[in-house]
This record gives sequence, structure tokens and C-alpha cells, in this order.
Amino acid sequence: MDRENNHDAELLVGDSDGVRTLTLNRPDAFNSLTVALKEQLLAALHDAAGDPAVRALVLTGAGRAFCAGQDLKEHVRLLSSGDPAPLSTVEKHYNPLTQALFRMPKPVIAAVNGTAAGAGASLSYACDLRIAARSAKFLLAFANVGLAADSGASWTLPRLIGYGRAMELMLLAQPVGAEEALRIGMVTRVVDDGEVLAEAQKLAARMAAGPTTAYARIKQEMLTAASADLTEALAEEAAAQAATGQTADHREAVEAFVDKREARFTGL
Repeated sequence: MDRENNHDAELLVGDSDGVRTLTLNRPDAFNSLTVALKEQLLAALHDAAGDPAVRALVLTGAGRAFCAGQDLKEHVRLLSSGDPAPLSTVEKHYNPLTQALFRMPKPVIAAVNGTAAGAGASLSYACDLRIAARSAKFLLAFANVGLAADSGASWTLPRLIGYGRAMELMLLAQPVGAEEALRIGMVTRVVDDGEVLAEAQKLAARMAAGPTTAYARIKQEMLTAASADLTEALAEEAAAQAATGQTADHREAVEAFVDKREARFTGL
């Protein structure tokens, strides 16, 4: 069921079975990111994080692209007018968007239905899982427009595919097709064109019916471990295990195992 019925909006929001789908909706501009769209997306992510009815999230794009990154037409217009907004958008928009995806206390799946370029690719890397259409393509072309990477790509991409390969893709601005992205670990799954959103929503629905409190703590463990030493990582695991061990979901899972039945998780 759509919560956002205005299909002219730059961001569409839909809910079904505990899954919230956020659709970047500027198909004629390949869902490139204007200031307005960035602010709408950030607000929607914060709203989803705080809504207990939302147990999993899907991020996708309308039309033929997932997201082409920064809207360069708006960027150039603002630069030409002397507006300082383009110079502060990383700190004001892209960094908070990346943080919101990483710290979302529920699973986030990117349904990459077409090209994901620049900040669009970066945002997909900040999601927990990525389902890609066979025609999808990933491109970090920051260097081609004289810019450094943003939206966390320098942190996320090496952790997905390795430092050397990430450096190659960034410096040479090499596009990566879906099958190659799957081979090198950039995406989770590749499906036929036209099936990517349904597949992502199906996976999200499965996770929405799962132990979402445990998912949130696993995400926190992984985020901590990515920049922690072993002692810190073990401490985080101990705290997370102690917390999740006291949840109703854990008790339900253990009882279901003993009773030889499917567990019914509530996220509590």
C-alpha cells in the first residue's frame, strides 16, 4: 500500500508487510540527486528508522536507472550563481545519508534496477544487501568530473571488493556490469531485468518476518568490527549477545527449535 500517492513527488514511499520501499522518482534525470531529493530521502530514512511498523527497507529507482548520483545541472547552476550549497552538500546531505543507511536498525536492501553511478553507487554500497538487474551497471566516475569520492565509497567499496580493485575502479572510472559485480562481491544477487524490485521486496519481506532486533545488533557488530581491533570487536559481540539473549525472539526461536516448528518472530 502506497503511503505516498503523489507520483510526481521526487521520492515515493510504499509499505507492505513490514517492508517500506523508497523509490527515487526522477526517471527522466536518471534519478539524479537534487538538494530537494536528498533532503526528502534523509527525512524518509529517519522516519523509517523510528517507525516500529517498518521492519525492513528497500531502496530503488524509477525507470531505467537506480541513481545517476549528483544532479550536475543543479550543481553547475548553483556554482555559477555563487551559491555555497554545492560545496557543503557532502557534509550536509551525503554523509548523513550514508550514516542513516549504516545505522538503520533494520535491514536495508538496494534494488539496483539500472545504472548506479557516483553517489548513487555509493549509496547502494551503504545498504546491507544489493539485488541487481542483469542490465545494471556500477560506475564511480568522480575523477572524471574532477572530484574525490563521497557518500562513504572510500570506506565501503574496499570492504566489499578489496583495496586494490576499489582503487582501480575509482582512479580509472571503470564501469562494472552486474555479472562482474556479482563475481567480485559487489552485489548479493543478480536477477532478470524487471524482476529486481520484486526479488528485493521478497527478500525484505522474509527479513521483516525475522528477528529484527538481532539483525540490528548484527549490523552494529559489523560496523564496529570494520574499524575496531579484536578486543573491541569481541566486547561488542559480548554486549550484543547478552542483549539479544534476553529478547522474546530468542526465547521463541529456542522454543520453536525444541518443538520442531517454525519460529514466529515479533522483533521484540
